[in-house]
Amino acid sequence: MTPADARSPQPQAKTGILIANLGTPDGYDYWSMRRYLNEFLSDKRVIDYPAWKWQPLLQGIILTKRPFTSGANYKLIWNEELNESPLMTITRSQTEALRARAHAEWGDRVMVDFCMRYGNPSTDEVLDRMVQAGCRRIVFLPLYPQYAGATSATANDQLFRALMQQKWQPSVRTCDPYFNREDYIAALAASVERKLEGRKPPKLVASYHGMPRRYADEGDPYYRHCRMTSDLLQRRLGWEDGIIDTTFQSVFGSEEWLRPYTVEHVAELARQGYTDIAVISPAFAADCIETLEEINGEIRESFEHAGGKEFTYIPCLNDDPAHVEVMLNVIRDNIGGWV
Repeated sequence: MTPADARSPQPQAKTGILIANLGTPDGYDYWSMRRYLNEFLSDKRVIDYPAWKWQPLLQGIILTKRPFTSGANYKLIWNEELNESPLMTITRSQTEALRARAHAEWGDRVMVDFCMRYGNPSTDEVLDRMVQAGCRRIVFLPLYPQYAGATSATANDQLFRALMQQKWQPSVRTCDPYFNREDYIAALAASVERKLEGRKPPKLVASYHGMPRRYADEGDPYYRHCRMTSDLLQRRLGWEDGIIDTTFQSVFGSEEWLRPYTVEHVAELARQGYTDIAVISPAFAADCIETLEEINGEIRESFEHAGGKEFTYIPCLNDDPAHVEVMLNVIRDNIGGWV
């Protein structure tokens, strides 16, 4: 007997371009937040404690209380018009801009979409959609300039798990981090100059998402990538040593994390007499809860409470044309021979 699919016309083979971001809850209500946080905090790449030790704490105390506080923070920044988080709005806009550029260059031979590591649209769902549309090759770009196990690696892990569900797996290329690319550094520098209108502040704090120091000690290159991004940004801006400080935010739990902590460092700067600072977040490809609420909320308040006066937040690159061009250039470097 001839299988049904052998008698059916197959879609024209395409190359898929799939970008991935961290994720977002579907809403800021308790159960939406709980589902999202449970998926996120159950990821062994994020929290690597043994399940017998971590899961009772997570399912008990943490997921009983944290959805309320996290939901309240999301509510402060929620895109009420579209009923979604800013990360979702921005990632969709990035995808649309990248799709337009990719189609202008490669036509209908490519399909461009996005997925989230946690929440919706899931990696499984989007990969399956691309395969069903005829994508026999996939270029996968996690939107994390600096590599970390808890970001780039877990995005790749999820893609590989999704591939395990496919009867006919497409070929896949995963993209390297782009923390030291000249075009990325140029886009960062341009965003600083644009926001500050050419002014050089006494201090520019480059605040990166934190991670337990133990992860770096065990071989994760994230800390080195962050320091290199800051150094390259300083050189591109033509600023002298000492103006850009590299710090880390979003500390969670009782372990020692990468230091200095942003929330403490900005307060110390104010106490030292630096009453005018700017803050940028080079590790985030899109503004999200950590930038729109944490930096513009908790971290700003810490600085002002310690005597700081002028606090300027420099937005993420988001869907800026220069950032879309960086993404397209990374894709170009990885799509060779496929289109």
